[in-house]
Amino acid sequence: MDKKTITVITPCYNEEANIVDVCREIRNVFAEIPDYNYEHVFIDNASTDGTLALLRGIAAEDEHVKVIVCVKNFGPVRSHYHALREFTGDAMIYYMCDLQEPPSTIKEFVKKWEEGYKIVLGIKKSSRENPIMFQIRRLYYRVLQWMSETGHFNDFMSFGLYDKAFIDVLKTIDDPYPYFRGQVAEFGYDIAQVPYAQNERKKGKSTNNLYSLYGHAMLGFINQSKVPLRLACFVGFSVALLSLLIAFVYFVMKLMYWDTFQMGIAPLVIGLFFFSSVQLFFIGIIGEYIGAIFTHVKKKPMVIERERINFD
Repeated sequence: MDKKTITVITPCYNEEANIVDVCREIRNVFAEIPDYNYEHVFIDNASTDGTLALLRGIAAEDEHVKVIVCVKNFGPVRSHYHALREFTGDAMIYYMCDLQEPPSTIKEFVKKWEEGYKIVLGIKKSSRENPIMFQIRRLYYRVLQWMSETGHFNDFMSFGLYDKAFIDVLKTIDDPYPYFRGQVAEFGYDIAQVPYAQNERKKGKSTNNLYSLYGHAMLGFINQSKVPLRLACFVGFSVALLSLLIAFVYFVMKLMYWDTFQMGIAPLVIGLFFFSSVQLFFIGIIGEYIGAIFTHVKKKPMVIERERINFD
């Protein structure tokens, strides 16, 4: 009987401090489950450090390691998904290059997969990362779950195993900037969850910044919910009603106490700034949706490859 093939996909950008350790950890995991073939596919977003040189050296010695090299940094969302669309095995595992997810969890994923689950998700129950960031992420997941029209998995970071049947479904979706975690909740089936404790990053520095984290958070809201757009209508109607009520109260007070009631300029200034800020906020929300539509209709390629290593 032919062995099943599991593809491990690891996106990377300037991760020279972790590349060797990641390859070793994945190799050790599959040495403990020898009934499976595996390939470890790195997709490099045009790293500017020694990441690519290390990958070339490792791939020359280990046929399991394959590399897709992008011509520039297309960002984690697009590069992750491009590698997914190139997958040809029986199951796929996302594993990040920072080694924060315990590699031993992969064996639990495979066990659940063999029990019949098409998708096995790693659920982060605790973390050694910055406690403030951990709580902010947890709050985001719960707000998104509350607002989502298709559901959402709390504390799910894409770390998991995905059967070929599910990946084949994703390959039919023409979306140049997809929200993978939302697609799992929307199109996934037969899902198992495996809790794990996230480790701290021991080497290197994350390339994520506030701008990229904001972009990914907004991608979740835009793809998963129309609530922000509808909220604009509700808030607009409520504020208009409140303004009408306040205007009526001022009008009555002025009629009753014409000589003594002074409206003053403070309410006008406060009201002007308040309504202006509400308008700008929702114009920004609408702009995010329009930007997503613009990205989709341009039909740009997800990434452009410079070369492939060890794919022959």
